[in-house]
Amino acid sequence: MNQENNRRFFIKQSLILTGLMALPFQYLLGKNIFSVKNELLKKKRKTSLPLVVSTWKHGLAANEAAWKILENQGYALDAVEQGVRVSESDPEVTSVGYGGYPDRDGKVTLDACIMDEKGNCGSVAFLEHIMNPISVARLVMEKTPHVMLAGAGAFEFAVSNGFEKTNLLTPKAKEKWQEWMRSENYKPEQVPADINNHDTIGMLAIDTEGRLCGACTTSGLAWKIHGRVGDSPIIGAGLFVDKEVGGAVATGKGEAVIKIAGTHLIVELMRGGKSPEEACKLAVERIVRKQADFDSFQVGFIAVNKYGETGAYGLHQGFEYALFQDGKNQLFQANNLIIHK
Repeated sequence: MNQENNRRFFIKQSLILTGLMALPFQYLLGKNIFSVKNELLKKKRKTSLPLVVSTWKHGLAANEAAWKILENQGYALDAVEQGVRVSESDPEVTSVGYGGYPDRDGKVTLDACIMDEKGNCGSVAFLEHIMNPISVARLVMEKTPHVMLAGAGAFEFAVSNGFEKTNLLTPKAKEKWQEWMRSENYKPEQVPADINNHDTIGMLAIDTEGRLCGACTTSGLAWKIHGRVGDSPIIGAGLFVDKEVGGAVATGKGEAVIKIAGTHLIVELMRGGKSPEEACKLAVERIVRKQADFDSFQVGFIAVNKYGETGAYGLHQGFEYALFQDGKNQLFQANNLIIHK
């Protein structure tokens, strides 16, 4: 009798222990795994808010304008709009806005998009004669039921909302275009893997309330075919933001970015647990796997997750990005996939 009781007690205790041992695995494999993951990410967080990050050296000046809004508890959407307007209005920036190199017909055409923390977005493509396309894109988002306006329609919309018609072809840009015309190539210029070839400005900002917004604006490839539109005004290519995860922006050859839906890909990779830099690197690696001519152009990505961790990655050497955080505005050299000797 005693032996039977002992046997039953042993079996009962064994079942209890087995159940207890199984609980952690059930917990991790169940819906609470996301809570565990979030807690780990929170512990890993090493950043402070607000912050703003943008592409290329001219992003430093753009960051300054954005920071003035952020440091006064302003809205991240206002910060990214006012930030990239600095590059759009600078005649020395030859790849964005006023001063941007024209297409092969001598016409400056601009692309831009903007996106807020709620998923609202606006875009303009193939826009002529308007100084600040990013502000027109914001009006498309806020005043229309649409996401994108293009060409003459975008111009008419801008003028009807108080924007002035402006000649965007500066003397410097016109001279460069005429030099190119004399070469008689009449072929769109590719974006070389060159540190001196600065391109699109993309910007991401998180304000003190944790709102993440982004903007992207460009004059596109120099000497492009008239009517060409790159990735910059395309949500999911040039820019994508998801408040549950983070955001990303792209720079470089737009066609290459469009083919992999680059920024949407990066956000989804971060959703799966990748860090911002890891996600950017994986997007660059996908370009190399999918596009045989990868050695003839440059692409760079920057990203930030909802916890304020930033990252960047370039296809070739020379991609720089500017980060303003903790009162410091600094330029960084991004890691890159292809090393040139």
